[in-house]
Amino acid sequence: MKILVTGGAGFIGSNFIRYWFKNHPQDQIVNLDILTYAGNLDNLKDVSNNPNYTFIKGDITNEDDVKNAMQDCETVVHFAAESHNDRAILEPQIFAKTNVIGTSVLLNQAKLNGIKKFHHISTDEVFGSLELNDGKKFNENTNYNPRSPYSASKAGSDHLVRAYFETIGLPITITNCGNNFGPYQHPEKFLPRMITNLLSGENIKVYGDGLNVRDWVDVEDHCRAIEIILEKGKSGETYCIGGTTEDVNNLELSKKVLALLGFGADRIEFVQDRPGHDRRYALDWTKIKNDLGWEPAEDFDKRLADTVKWYSQNEWWWMPLKEKAESIYKK
Repeated sequence: MKILVTGGAGFIGSNFIRYWFKNHPQDQIVNLDILTYAGNLDNLKDVSNNPNYTFIKGDITNEDDVKNAMQDCETVVHFAAESHNDRAILEPQIFAKTNVIGTSVLLNQAKLNGIKKFHHISTDEVFGSLELNDGKKFNENTNYNPRSPYSASKAGSDHLVRAYFETIGLPITITNCGNNFGPYQHPEKFLPRMITNLLSGENIKVYGDGLNVRDWVDVEDHCRAIEIILEKGKSGETYCIGGTTEDVNNLELSKKVLALLGFGADRIEFVQDRPGHDRRYALDWTKIKNDLGWEPAEDFDKRLADTVKWYSQNEWWWMPLKEKAESIYKK
């Protein structure tokens, strides 16, 4: 099988490429990535010489770039997106262009090229915000209620993907996943930012009161979910991918990281909350468990410890990115 992976030099995309070659070494992968600040070819040093791997620098909003990359591919796995909420507040039009227009271009080329499977990576943020301690969770039937430029742009892309299935018959699947974490995640994101801050001698920065809740899923578990969906998922279906069974708020998460690195709570620094900061996300992933047999391979605390260890041992990777990553929070 020949797969086009968009945004394959990013965090989840690079982990997926690495995972896929490990488990499907006979397949071919074309990685289409424009290499914004979030795209980093160092993420894929270990596969760059694989004869079954091709990297193409290109823009998903450009029809010619997409047509060239998609040639002879059977499957598309679409990761490419602008995804950082703080950047979305500053530059919302970039998010609309990449996430909506880019997805539209990919879908059009997928139709023209007779793609057999088009898998779209989305987020739980499209569902809006839940109240703290109310016990409710998002599922595949939850109405969309995006509240930020980022989540609104992802909601738009989701609707386009479904429209191509309903109207044109393109064989699509979608995953709405929780907050991914693991190796090679850019240090601007919450979890790697707090880890690298501590490793750099800085404090953890926590928005507001720290009680915001996210559903956390290890990136390899997400890659396994995509694999199962490509192999056994039903065309036209959406699957929610979560990793935690109980709420973990940002303050609790901070304390877990502090304990793993041997620091105390005095290293937590509360900062002004972000505009439009959703209070709580939680995902019910019963559907993919019952229909396809997926669930996280290991518990959250074990995966978190592995992630902290990776950043502790790979300063060479994150240190060159750190200063620029912090600049977004000073604007």
